[in-house]
Amino acid sequence: MSCPICAKTTVQAYRPFCSRRCADIDLGKWMSGQYAVPSQDEDDADELIDALQNAPREEGDAGPDKLH
Repeated sequence: MSCPICAKTTVQAYRPFCSRRCADIDLGKWMSGQYAVPSQDEDDADELIDALQNAPREEGDAGPDKLH
């Protein structure tokens, strides 16, 4: 089996990756949204908009209501 990041042979301790570095690169891609699956479902978009509008804001954050 080869590493999905660099194609080197995998190492059992980091499987399916070859190293901690490649495992961390993969984790970074997940956390940044690079592996996100696009959705055509309108309900998903509505839920996301609701979640963003209801999310607690940090002090000094220029939220949508402060941009006008």
